[in-house]
Amino acid sequence: MPARTADDIVREIDIDASPETVFEFFVDAEKLTRWLAVEATLDPHPGGACIQVHEGPDRGQGPYHMHGTFVEVDPPTRVVFTWGFTNEEIGVPPGSSVVEVTLLPVGSGTRVRLVHRDLPADAVDGHSRGWTTMLDRLTRAVTAAGT
Repeated sequence: MPARTADDIVREIDIDASPETVFEFFVDAEKLTRWLAVEATLDPHPGGACIQVHEGPDRGQGPYHMHGTFVEVDPPTRVVFTWGFTNEEIGVPPGSSVVEVTLLPVGSGTRVRLVHRDLPADAVDGHSRGWTTMLDRLTRAVTAAGT
C-alpha cells in the first residue's frame, strides 16, 4: 500500500448493511448508478473497465466521462480502481489517480473507508467535496435498497 500524502482524500462512513451488500454498490453498474454516476460500464476484475458518466455539480454541466480500470477486486472487503476523465477541463486524465475502497464489518454494519490518491493539487478540493456528497448518497442508496 502506498504511503499516504497530504493531498490524499480520506473519507469514512458507517452504513447499516453488511459488507457484502455495500460491496455490490461499487461493482454492479445498476447499483452504482443509484448513487455515483448516471451511467456505468463495469467489468469488476483486475484489468477490467470501470467507466462512468457523471453529471456536473450543477445542473446543465457535464456529462463528464470517467475512464478507469479495476486494479483490485476482493469481495466483499476491497475495491481499487483508477480514476480520471476524458474531459480535459477537469484536469484529471483517465487512469491518473487511484480510488481505494475498504469495507470493514462494524457490528451489524459496515465502515466504508475511501482513499483517493494521486490527484493533481488543484483537483483535490473539488473531489473532496464530491466524495463527501457521493458517500452520503451511497448511504441513502444502500439504506433504500434494504427496505
